[in-house]
Amino acid sequence: MFGALGRLVSRHPWYVIATWVVIAIVVVLTAPALTSTTDESEFLPDHYESIKAANLQQEAFPDATTPGAILVFERKDGAKLTDADVADVTTIGKELGPKLGEKTFVQQVATVGADGKPSVSADGQIAIGFIGLADKANGFDTQAMDDAKKMRDDLEPLTKGTDLEVKSTGAAAQSLDSQESSESTMAIVGIATVVLIVLLLAIIFRSVIICLMPIVVVTVVSLIATGLIGAANEAFDLKADSSIQVILIVVLYGIGTDYILFFLFRYRERLRQGDETRSSVVHALERAGEAIASAGGAVIVAFLALLLSSLSIFRSIGPALAIAVAVTLVAALTLVPAVVTVLGRSLFWPSKKWRKEPEAAHFGSVGKALGRRPGVFAAASGLVLAALAVFGLQFNPSFDFNSSLPKGVESTEAINTFQDHFAAGASDPVPVLVTSKDGGALDPAAADAVGAALKDAEGVDQVQGPQLSKDKATAQFSVILDHDPASDEALADVKGPIRTAVHDAAPEGTSAYVGGTPSVFADLQKAMARDYSVVFPVAALVIMLILAMLLRSLVAPWYLMLAVGLGFGATLGATVIVFQHIQGEPGLIFMLPIYIYLFVTALGTDYNILMVARLREEAREGRNPRDAAAEAVRHAGPTIAAAGVILAGTFASLMLGGNSLIVSMGFALSFGIFVAAFVMAMFFTPALTALVGHAAWWPGHGDEKREETVAPREEVAARD
Repeated sequence: MFGALGRLVSRHPWYVIATWVVIAIVVVLTAPALTSTTDESEFLPDHYESIKAANLQQEAFPDATTPGAILVFERKDGAKLTDADVADVTTIGKELGPKLGEKTFVQQVATVGADGKPSVSADGQIAIGFIGLADKANGFDTQAMDDAKKMRDDLEPLTKGTDLEVKSTGAAAQSLDSQESSESTMAIVGIATVVLIVLLLAIIFRSVIICLMPIVVVTVVSLIATGLIGAANEAFDLKADSSIQVILIVVLYGIGTDYILFFLFRYRERLRQGDETRSSVVHALERAGEAIASAGGAVIVAFLALLLSSLSIFRSIGPALAIAVAVTLVAALTLVPAVVTVLGRSLFWPSKKWRKEPEAAHFGSVGKALGRRPGVFAAASGLVLAALAVFGLQFNPSFDFNSSLPKGVESTEAINTFQDHFAAGASDPVPVLVTSKDGGALDPAAADAVGAALKDAEGVDQVQGPQLSKDKATAQFSVILDHDPASDEALADVKGPIRTAVHDAAPEGTSAYVGGTPSVFADLQKAMARDYSVVFPVAALVIMLILAMLLRSLVAPWYLMLAVGLGFGATLGATVIVFQHIQGEPGLIFMLPIYIYLFVTALGTDYNILMVARLREEAREGRNPRDAAAEAVRHAGPTIAAAGVILAGTFASLMLGGNSLIVSMGFALSFGIFVAAFVMAMFFTPALTALVGHAAWWPGHGDEKREETVAPREEVAARD
């Protein structure tokens, strides 16, 4: 099949190239923009308690406003606020109100508390103003970010002539800073990725054109993939988190360059044997096409397994990345061979060394050593992976997206100042609602019982309310916690003693719900535990089936997936060591294990497929299992090493973004790819295959020598 595809593409390369260009233009002109959200509650299904609380609150208290922004006022000299300063705060609030974006904020800045007194801290050093969200606004969409930016611009002239400075935080302001941080990260990561790929390709091939080819090809692929992802998100109302665009850059350039390398190494190998361009393209696609397609298929399936997630963030990220890889895969099998056919041997300009096959002494010696002592290589590499994997058990998930913001952004500085002078939970009170199940008036004793339980619950600083709905069927309490609502301590308090106290105190005939940010985090934790138990096994099973079909074996897929599992554990363990133990981070973003699993499993399988496919090819030449493993390392080692360095390097570029979420993800994924390429595929997999021997290919016996595995060159040339 891949030989036929190679002949088709090599005969009509300009038609193939023109088709891709036309598709790119059409997609760019017609597809919607790719948007994202930072609202964690949008990721949860309706059956979770935090979402039930939010829905009940909106229904029972439609006029209530949720803080969309918090203004933090302090004197420029750091002294206590004077009466004149407090008066200036009130004036600024009144003047700002009419300027606020009506689609996001209510037109009133509350600078006084419920008692009618100015909202000034007990030490008299800061004053605050709350701005509520308008009806149907959530503070996390594009409109909210635009309005938050305008609000900051409007505040600057209002503070002139006063001794005050003001900073804004809250949902809208944090979303704005998150977006700007992501845009900065995208620029840095994009530039670093392109520079790294160009430098590494220059070192490997010493060719100007090969250095530029992935950039051009991936740019076309990126335009099409991004447009298709935007269309899919709009059609199926999928919610993508704010990191998706940064990850797409790395995935497209990293995987795209890998697949190009898989093809080019085979193409160059055939040219060195004296073939012409077109027959070399056909041969390269015959030999590398199956490995590329199988590797891409494993990645796509792994990403699509996220459709089984209960969280919309993963249900949107999965298809998005699957679409990106699918477009990249098709380009690697059609656009890349077409471009190579057009360029011919000028592809390698100005280098002339490509004509001579290097000695590959290092990989040759490693291969020989592995062939002689496969047990030593398997045990050593396996023990290293297992030792690191032990630390993965200490992974502590964090559910706070805003903590990933750089330290110096305005919203982070404002919330830190706020929490230095007010109760930690005052910036984001937790709503607790009690409602009658039959819709009738709520018994006051029921509300009193819940209120009393709340005041005694661990983790509660203050309880305000109750406030009754218009129909008297629902009562709402506003709870200020002891800890920052986004912290692990607040999550533990809400998930444990607070929810328990509320549920136990609710009398028969009533329902009680705890909402707010820590409740959302608690439900995210529960949802993630469920997803791990479903998504991981399904993805592993489907990838095993792909391996079984590719290798025609029921044995090899088991130890290949064992290798990948060890790679996942080692990657998570190494990340825990670096960030939790060495840097002292309290936790790592909860999405990290999913990303590690999918990338290390899928992309690690890519390198396993390439190595085992070459090992099978060498066995078919009549070599015994150990000699076949040695030759596979010698020939496939340079390709895997080059691809691994490039892909690990592209993921490592994420660490330049300054966003703690992206930094930890960059380290984890780059380390995981390094392990997959240089430990798992280079040592562990071929060593195990050599040890298992002929039984590794049962029942298909795909390693047996064949009379003719591919058409001879003369026949290929005749068909061309």
